[in-house]
Amino acid sequence: MNENDIFKALADPTRRTIFEKLAAGGMNASALREGMPISQSAMSQHLAVLRQAGLVCEERQGRFVNYQLDPQGLALIAQWLDKYRAFWPERINQLNILLKDMDQ
Repeated sequence: MNENDIFKALADPTRRTIFEKLAAGGMNASALREGMPISQSAMSQHLAVLRQAGLVCEERQGRFVNYQLDPQGLALIAQWLDKYRAFWPERINQLNILLKDMDQ
């Protein structure tokens, strides 16, 4: 799993919706499908992509499989974003200076 796999998985709006639903708490595929116009097989395919990207893990409980977000996948996203976090404060400071200069 790498950043490219994660971003490819989240590029699809349906998978982003599934990801957001799972952020609220773990659930099975049937519960995830509620309110979504997709088939059970399509849901399984989307969950497989999210699993392969390391964003989702599964836990079998009897006949049901519950899905939840995988903290390791989220950590990889956070690490990627951290590389760029330092960039924005400096850019905002430069913008503030420019705006002050324009006001004078």
